[in-house]
Amino acid sequence: MFYWLVMPAAGMGRRFGGQSPKQHALLGTGTVLEAALRPFIADDRCRGVVLALAADDLRRDALAQRLPTRVRLVTGGAQRSESVLLGLQALDAEAAAQDWVLVHDAVRPCLSAADLERLLAAAGHAPDGALLAAAVTDTLKQQDATGRSCNTVAREGLWRALTPQMFGYARLRQALQQARAAQLEPTDEAQAIEWAGGRPLLVPAQDSNIKITTAEDLWVAAAILEARR
Repeated sequence: MFYWLVMPAAGMGRRFGGQSPKQHALLGTGTVLEAALRPFIADDRCRGVVLALAADDLRRDALAQRLPTRVRLVTGGAQRSESVLLGLQALDAEAAAQDWVLVHDAVRPCLSAADLERLLAAAGHAPDGALLAAAVTDTLKQQDATGRSCNTVAREGLWRALTPQMFGYARLRQALQQARAAQLEPTDEAQAIEWAGGRPLLVPAQDSNIKITTAEDLWVAAAILEARR
């Protein structure tokens, strides 16, 4: 099989702090974003990549020089779903309706080759698409108005959604367009598919696939990548 990749990278990441968005933070010999792209650039099944950056991203030219030519840079939107939709539109002349499209967070630099392989292997029995996910293992508490624990939430059947998430090109584009027409803002692509009546397959991730949210997460990501080397 082959697939296309769309990576939304137009966010500001205000919780991260610092002078630049977290996807441009240094990690190893490159940036978080470049580490997130690496598994796909190394995969011959990836036909092309669309990277959606903020309109005022000053690193665009430098990225264009460092990344392979099959990585196309486009201008993203104010929301994640808008950036993904713009990325899909950029593939309109190349991607067929039934082609698979993967969407991966620019701030998840630790995707393993094994987890990517598990997701792609699910394509044959996932007509509504699939996503990497992790079962919730911690005890969950509900907070009241005073910041105190008022209820323990059953964790059975609850999962944390990760990325990549994989869907048919036309199916995902239509689901995101329908959400926008209804003035709804999905938190991930799977939610847009769910709103359209789909039930994406949850593919258990077996390796660490952390999301860079705070500056401390960079240390964890660096340790993970170093351990794999």
